[in-house]
Amino acid sequence: MATVERDEVTGVDTTGHEWDGIKELNNPLPKWWLYVFYASIAFSVLWWILFPAWPSSTGYTPGLLGSNQRLELDTRLAEARAAQAVFLERIAAADAAEVAADPELLQFALAGGERHFKDNCAGCHGLGGAGQLHYPTLADDAWIWGGSLDSIQQTIRHGIRNEDDPDARFGIMPAFGADEILSREEIAGVVQYVLALGGQDHDAALAATGQETYELNCAACHGEDGKGIRDLGAPNLTDAVWLYGNTPEEIAAQISRPQHGVMPAWQGRLPEEVITMLTVYVHNLGGGE
Repeated sequence: MATVERDEVTGVDTTGHEWDGIKELNNPLPKWWLYVFYASIAFSVLWWILFPAWPSSTGYTPGLLGSNQRLELDTRLAEARAAQAVFLERIAAADAAEVAADPELLQFALAGGERHFKDNCAGCHGLGGAGQLHYPTLADDAWIWGGSLDSIQQTIRHGIRNEDDPDARFGIMPAFGADEILSREEIAGVVQYVLALGGQDHDAALAATGQETYELNCAACHGEDGKGIRDLGAPNLTDAVWLYGNTPEEIAAQISRPQHGVMPAWQGRLPEEVITMLTVYVHNLGGGE
């Protein structure tokens, strides 16, 4: 039988463990700690009995209380849908202008539109329609296809350059350089003229030579004044909004081999009342007309 060694200073038995001359004392745990430990064990046993706890091959122990958070969530969701149904039915029966004119429906539509925008649109257009690289900002007053309620709803419903929807907005800019419609010199002149239209630093002499080229090849879509034609999806070249960049190199690249964004058609993917709410929400972001 092992002999228990007692510490001479404290008079407490040691455990027999020693590290570098330091011996471990066999002090008992504090009573408060033991009580908390025992209470925790009792609480866990009680929890196993009252609530779902142990899995089995066919399910789980339901517990005496029969609590089920998933069923409670389903109940709450059903209650929320029932509460929203009145507003959704009214929105489904109204057009965007009627919703915008009704303070009660407008408040509901803005809240619902924001949620659906975050789920479906923010990935490209950014939170709050702030926009990001190559995706237009929806919170300013620059609209390629128009910023009225009807125009926004048309864009959301049918998309842009979406081949799956015959009613999609469709506008294509020719590849003036890649298809050898314009020479490099002509493109360089147009670049300087476009910079001049936007009030940016430019080569005046080169811009003068590019004006005629612009009028012959670009004005039909962007307008003689460069302010764009929305029916064609041709953007305004005179403001400070540039989807693909405003440096001479970026403008030249867009003229030579243009990029064309695509937006999916949300009709058929989202309920009509959701499209209406999105229309009202986007229109109210700050730049609606």
